Amino acid sequence: MGLAAAAATAGAVLVIAPASAAGGVGAAFSKGSDWGSGWEGKYTISNNSGSSLPTWTVEFDLPAGHSIASLWDGSYSASGQHVTVKNTWNGNLGNGGSTSFGFNVKYSGSYVAPANCKINGGSCDPGGGGPTTTPTTTTSSPTTTTSTSNPPTTTTSNPPLPGGRGAPYLYMGWGSPPNPQTVMNATGIKWFTLAFVLASNGCNPAWDGSRPLQGGVDANAIAQIKAAGGQIVPSFGGWSGNKLGPNCSTPELLAGAYQKVIDAYGLKAIDIDIENTDEFENATVQDRVLNALKIVKAKNAGIQTILTFGTTTSGPNSWGNRLIDQSKALNAGVDVYTIMPFDFGGGADMYGNTIKAANGLRDKLKSTFGWDDATAYSHLGISGMNGLSDQQELTSLDAWTKITNWSKTNKIARLAFWSANRDRPCPGGGVAENCSGIAQNDWDFTRITAGF
Repeated sequence: MGLAAAAATAGAVLVIAPASAAGGVGAAFSKGSDWGSGWEGKYTISNNSGSSLPTWTVEFDLPAGHSIASLWDGSYSASGQHVTVKNTWNGNLGNGGSTSFGFNVKYSGSYVAPANCKINGGSCDPGGGGPTTTPTTTTSSPTTTTSTSNPPTTTTSNPPLPGGRGAPYLYMGWGSPPNPQTVMNATGIKWFTLAFVLASNGCNPAWDGSRPLQGGVDANAIAQIKAAGGQIVPSFGGWSGNKLGPNCSTPELLAGAYQKVIDAYGLKAIDIDIENTDEFENATVQDRVLNALKIVKAKNAGIQTILTFGTTTSGPNSWGNRLIDQSKALNAGVDVYTIMPFDFGGGADMYGNTIKAANGLRDKLKSTFGWDDATAYSHLGISGMNGLSDQQELTSLDAWTKITNWSKTNKIARLAFWSANRDRPCPGGGVAENCSGIAQNDWDFTRITAGF
C-alpha cells in the first residue's frame, strides 16, 4: 500500500474547438483479442498540436450487431451504434503526450472495425483520413500482446467471471464511510467489496459481528449500490475480529453461514479474506474454509468464490502455498486467488514488488494446477492499499495506474484496494482510516480501478 503521488492539480479547463483534431490531435484504433463472440479494441489519443490538450471526447460508430460490453480509462454513452467516450482521470495531455482507453465489444456475425471516428469534433487522423478503417485493426494493442499469444486459454476471463473484476473495499463501520452512489457517479465503479462479515453469537454471520444482515447501514448501502446498477462482493474475515472460520465447527455449518449472506443479497460472488493465526495460519480452519466453499459451489450455480490472503514480495508464503495446494487436494473449486501486496516489505518500489508477488502467485498456480500463464492469470487477483500502508509503503497514483494497466494486459481476474474510505486526500496525514495520507483528488484510485 504505497503512498500515492500528488494528484492532478485542479484548475480551469479550456474547451477545445472542434477543429483541434486537424491541428495535430488524433485518435488511432487498434484491435486486440477476438474470441468469436466479442473482441477487444483500443483508441490511443495523441497530442502533437503544439499546446496542451485539457480534455478530449472521442466518437465512433460500431456496425450493426456490435455493442459495447465494457470500457475502461474513460466514460462512455451509446446512442444506437454511435459511441461517445470522454476522458476521466486521463484528460490532461501535454504537447507530445498520449493516452488511451480500451473496450470490449460483443458481436454477432463478422467482425467489422469502428468507423466515422472524431476527436473533439474533428477527424481522428490529423492527416485527414480516418484511422479506424486502416490495417491497424490487425495489430494487437500493447495491452493485449501477452494474452493474444495464448489464444485458447484467454477465453477463461473473456467475458469476465461474474464477480466484480474491479471492486475496491468499502467499510460501513469505520473511516467516515462515503455514500456509495456518490463514489459510483463520480468514478464509474460498479462493484464494491463490502467489509467485513464476522461471527455473532457463535456461527451466525453479521457485519462486524454486530450489525444485522438486513435493516442496517450495510443493507442500506447495498440497496443504494444495486439501485445505481452495481453489485457487491461481501468479504468474510479480515485481520481482526471474531471470525466465522474458527466459530463454525464444521464445513457444513460454515457453508450455512456463508449461505445466509448469499441468500440475503442474491450474491454472484463471495470473498474469504483469510488472515492472521486464527484462520490463515491454522491448518484445521484452512481446510474447513475450503470444504465450506466446495459446498457453496455445489449449492449455488455460477457463484464465484474468492480467497484473499497475504503475500511476500516473491509470492505466497508457506501458509499461502498450503492453502493453494489444499484447495486442489480437496477439490474446492476456488475461482480466484487474490494476494494483498502491502505490509510486505515492498519499500519504495510498490509497483515492481506487486508485480513480482503476483507473478510468484502465477507460478504457484501453474505448478499446482498445471495451468499455462493465461489460465493462471485468469484465476489471480490483486488487492492493494492505496496511498500509505501501515508500514509507510507508498503506492502512488502513478504506481496504481501501472498496476492496473499490468492487470488489464494480463487479464487477471480481480483488482481491489483497501479502501474507498481512504480514497481521499490528506497529504502528510500519515496512515489514516478516512484518507490516503497523500495529495490526490477524492476517489482517484477508484477512478483508475473502474477502468480495469
